[in-house]
This record gives sequence, structure tokens and C-alpha cells, in this order.
Amino acid sequence: MNGRTPYPVDCDGLRFSFEYFPPKNDEMETQLFQTVTALSVFAPAFVTVTYGAGGSTKARSLTTVKRMIGEMEIANTAAHLTCVGAPKAEVDAVIDEFLACGVRHFVALRGDPQGGIGSVYEPFPGGYENAAALVKALRARGDFEISVSAYPEKHPESPDVAADIDMLKRKVDNGATRALTQFFFDNDDFERYLERVRRAGIAIPIVPGILPINNLTQVQKFAGLCGARVPESIVSRLGPIDDQPEERFREAAHIAAEQVADLVRRGVSDFHLYTMNRPQLITAVCELMGYDPEIAPAQPADTERSVRAVARA
Repeated sequence: MNGRTPYPVDCDGLRFSFEYFPPKNDEMETQLFQTVTALSVFAPAFVTVTYGAGGSTKARSLTTVKRMIGEMEIANTAAHLTCVGAPKAEVDAVIDEFLACGVRHFVALRGDPQGGIGSVYEPFPGGYENAAALVKALRARGDFEISVSAYPEKHPESPDVAADIDMLKRKVDNGATRALTQFFFDNDDFERYLERVRRAGIAIPIVPGILPINNLTQVQKFAGLCGARVPESIVSRLGPIDDQPEERFREAAHIAAEQVADLVRRGVSDFHLYTMNRPQLITAVCELMGYDPEIAPAQPADTERSVRAVARA
């Protein structure tokens, strides 16, 4: 299938999932659902909708999830859920609302501290202490998918990777069925992390989170807050063409496709793509990979024309 693409790897067994965030206004809502529609051609294994710490986007998340499951008939929509800044009863009520609208897959997260990334986390009085406790509460409610987070470069609040892996094991012991990683750009970091996870006896799928770089400066800033690293090799490729949108777009698509292709060669088959509610770069990456289950794969020249077209969009 992929012999005619720039990255000749076997895509037949690959599964992609996409992450979206709830819109803040009508214009962003239109953009979100245009993105969901555009990316549905790639038949994602599932899609996820984020949820702000302390329920800061609760209403918008619920509305988005309901529309995706009900109106758009995307049954494999997963709802993010956090336990920061809320008592157990409030979190439980949100779980009830999600279950009532058809959610059968949760992404259970502790959430960022109420003071923001970098501040000290303190469990809410009478709330779930952490993600492991939230997973346990979800598992008690039924037999559905529960994804959790994982951090190839260590969670910024953890003293070391061993503490991270211990927390992941607690989440798995409580019923988690999959881990979605924080984005990373060095596949060696992921491979080392995965080896340590397996040695710890954790057998659930560890799905790498892939973030195609729409804006290098923003990604560098966010990576710094999340404890992730943007390698100099990427900065040197994107920095000099920052004022050339078409070339920057093309290079960003190739960087992400190269990362995915390398992970496929290392034995990875599942990928979670952070869409930022924009379809163009995700589409370009999928096309470069030859990952297109509903449309015949394009010749390299066609793919390059597609990249140029979406760069100008």
C-alpha cells in the first residue's frame, strides 16, 4: 500500500486516534466540526474530547461529546475526565451525564493544578485524590474502555521516571486499559520508557502521542511547561523557515510522518494524534504515510500538491 509514499512502511495494521478540544465560541465550533468531518475519512479507531481542570470546560465538553455521538454518529468518542477542584459527588454526576449520552470510553486524568501548570497540586477536599482513584471509581461503574496518561520524558511533578511508572501501574491495577502518552519528539525516549514500563509488568497498550508542529514557538513554550523536549534537530529544520508558511507546513508534515514511520519500524501500530482542531497538517501527515483506508493512496506528486494546497488554506 505504501510503496508509492515517501515513507514506505506497512500501514495495514496501523490505528490512528485523534484528539479534539471543545470550542469556546460559535466560530471555533464550526471549525471543530469541519475538522472532525474532514478527518473522519481516515476512519480513526476512536476520537477524544478534552475536559478542563476542575470542569472548566464541562458544559462545552458535554455538548461536544453529545453532538459527536448523537448527531455525527461517532460512537467511538471518548470523553476526557479530570478530578481537580471538584468533590466526588460532582465528578460522579459528570460521569452520569457522559454515560447517559452514550460514552463508553473515558480518558481518566488527574488534571493540571488549579493554580496552573507549575503550581503545587493538592487534592480537593472530599474529591478523588488522583487519576488512579478516578480510574477505580470509573471501573466500578461498568465494563468500558479507560485510557490514562503516560509520560515518556517524566511528568514535570514527578521526582523521577520510576515514580511515574509506579503511578501508571496503580492506574492499570485499578482498571485502566490503555495509556496515551504526552507528546514527544525523540523516539529513543519513548522506546526507553516503554522498555521500563514492560519490565514493571505493565502490559496495556502504550500509545504514543504525536503532535505535528503548527507553531514552533508555541510548541516550545508548551513543551517546557509539560516537561517535554523539542530537539535541536527539529528547531534547526523549522526555525529558518518560520516566515515561509508553505515551506514550514511541508517540513512540519514530514517531521511528524518521519516520527510515525520510525515508530512503525520499531513495532508500534497505534498512534494518538493531537489535532489542535485543525485538519490540514494531520491530513498531510496521514497522506505522506499512505494511511488512507477509504481513499486510494496518492502518488508522491499528488501528495505534494495536497500539502501545498492545505498550506495555503
